[in-house]
Amino acid sequence: MEKEKTRYSDSELQEFKELILEKLRIAKEEFADLSSSLSNPNSNGTEDTSGTYKTLEDGSATLEKEQLNQLAARQKKFIDNLEAALVRIENKTYGICRETGKLIQKERLRAVPHATLSMEAKLKQS
Repeated sequence: MEKEKTRYSDSELQEFKELILEKLRIAKEEFADLSSSLSNPNSNGTEDTSGTYKTLEDGSATLEKEQLNQLAARQKKFIDNLEAALVRIENKTYGICRETGKLIQKERLRAVPHATLSMEAKLKQS
């Protein structure tokens, strides 16, 4: 009987590394876009509209800025998680469930490359 795999092979890890590096590149670009949107709020020329509209615009701009801040924070966390996954690839612990110690399914890792829990462990949590 074939022994159950306890870790992914180096070639499999390399495949995941490439996937993660690509996701990381895109995530960093999106984070840079969000950051520049936050630091350069585009003025829509509200100077010449009446006071009432200006107040509405300001309220809308504040809400938009909060949403951008939340998106940027989420994106930063995503980047941190992807970078942590790269470290796990380097020390060959990538793809091992931190709860069960079993391998996380490849399909799950392709969808969520920074996953540290198998579906079995994730479902137990909820």
